[in-house]
Amino acid sequence: MKASIHPTYELAKVTCRSCGATWETRSTIADLHVDVCSSCHPFYTGEQRIVDTAGRVERFRRRYASGGGAQK
Repeated sequence: MKASIHPTYELAKVTCRSCGATWETRSTIADLHVDVCSSCHPFYTGEQRIVDTAGRVERFRRRYASGGGAQK
């Protein structure tokens, strides 16, 4: 392997922009800023957020509430 073509692998400080959590890991970039982390992501926290756009979620729930599925 060539010695001078590989990036340096150093300690990196990761900061979450949503909740402000920080931790250290190793990366080729010294400071990383992420939008969401495992401390605030809905999948890991168990929260469910549904963004309703013009009543689409409610219309979907009404349509399939009977459990019959799609009409034939």
